[in-house]
Parts: sequence; structure tokens; C-alpha cells
Amino acid sequence: MAQPVWANGDAYEAYVGRWSRLVAVDFLRGLAVPPGRQWLDVGSGTGALTSTILTHNDPVEITGIDPSEGFVAVARTRVTDPRAAFRVGDARALPLPDGVADVVVSGLTLNFVPEPARAVAEFARVVRPAGVAAAYVWDYAEGMAMMRHFWAAAAQLDRVSTKLDEQNRTTVCQPDALRALWEQAGLRDVSTWPVDVPTVFTDFTDYWTPFLGGQGSAPGYVATLAEHDRAALRELLATRLPVEPDGSIRLTARAWAVRGTRPA
Repeated sequence: MAQPVWANGDAYEAYVGRWSRLVAVDFLRGLAVPPGRQWLDVGSGTGALTSTILTHNDPVEITGIDPSEGFVAVARTRVTDPRAAFRVGDARALPLPDGVADVVVSGLTLNFVPEPARAVAEFARVVRPAGVAAAYVWDYAEGMAMMRHFWAAAAQLDRVSTKLDEQNRTTVCQPDALRALWEQAGLRDVSTWPVDVPTVFTDFTDYWTPFLGGQGSAPGYVATLAEHDRAALRELLATRLPVEPDGSIRLTARAWAVRGTRPA
């Protein structure tokens, strides 16, 4: 079975990147951070959250760090604001000194970081006293309708596929787990909240095509299938999805957000 691969920025953008931008806006609204702050975006990917911060929060400076050289390259191309910089790095060992950022954020990353507690401890280390450390993750257990429909169809045809289903492999996709990570890292005033956004596909092709891009667990699984098995999965999905009279498919996606502050 293929494992998730995060390297192709364009394929990621078509698959979930376009929806992550909607989540980013609501997440930042919930943080209510004033302008003129220094930000760190851990797991910055293709730059979706960084670009949203630049637009809505007027930072003095923001650094994006991601382990994928491919994603960093895409982010540097797409985000040209001189206040932003991107570099390759590991969330579990950030290449930064203590207390360098007023705000540390991470969007849709902790689900995929081995030893997420180490990453959150790093967030607490590099944020300044009284600074904010916050993150959001997809609710793979219940809230990602586009993936829940996919894995339900895949399991009907191939029970082995359940091993790759994110809800069976990720431990950090619910509010209690996020709160525990933040409190264990010594962060205070911890709060969690849901962020729900619409995921509207113009037609079935718009829904299905991103699953052919190889980025993520579900597309990685599709890439392993023989052509007739891939076609069977496609046809089954076409019968299961709720299609509107105009051909569109209107689903929703939920992320869970968490915020805490470093003691002064």
C-alpha cells in the first residue's frame, strides 16, 4: 500500500489545498491577533496559511517552515510578499532559537507529524512569553465528507483499504487530543473550537480528478489500483455522492482549532 506523499504542490492544491484556504480565514479570525507581529508558520506547505496571514493580519514578518522541498519551492513562487520567507525544516526540531515569534501557527500538519508532542513542545519553545501558539487539523474521524465518502466506497470494494483511512491512522484530529498536547507543552488558557467550511465541487469530475494526483493517503491508494479496480471505485463513488440538479456536489469539511499562550 502506498503511504501519503507530500511533495507535489500543484497536486496537493487541487486535492485539499483549495479548501484549506477557506479554513485559514476562519481560523485567523478566531485568533484575533493584532497587526505588526512576527509570525511562524510550521508546516507551511504551499503557503496557503502564510498568504492568508499576510492578507488579514498585516504581520511585520512571517517565516514558513516545511519538511518538503517541493512544497517550499511552490510557496516561494506563489507568495512573493517581501515580509515572507520559507525554509525547509522539521516541526520536531525547528531550526530557530528560543522565543523568536509572537505567534506560532500550524495548519493541517500535526496529523502527519510523527511524535506530535515534540512538535508542540517546539511551538512552545520558539514563541515569546505571552505569545500565542495555535493550530488546526482536519477532523478525519467525522468531519471530512469528501474523504468519508471515498473511504466508504473503497472499503466496500477492498477491506484492506481501511488501513490507509486517515481516521484509523491519525490520533490528533479531535479537540480533546489537541487540548492535551497544548497543556502538556506548558501552554496556558487553552481553548479549542470547530471550523466548518463548504467544499463545493462543480461536478463529479471536479471531485474525482484530484484523487488521481498521488498526494495524500486516498490519492496514494488510487495510484496502486489496477485500471479496472480504479474504474470500479470511480463508478461506485459516482452512485454514492449527493449530486445536485445542476450536477454540483455540495459537501462540508470540518477542522478543529486549538490555541494557547506561553506563560509570561
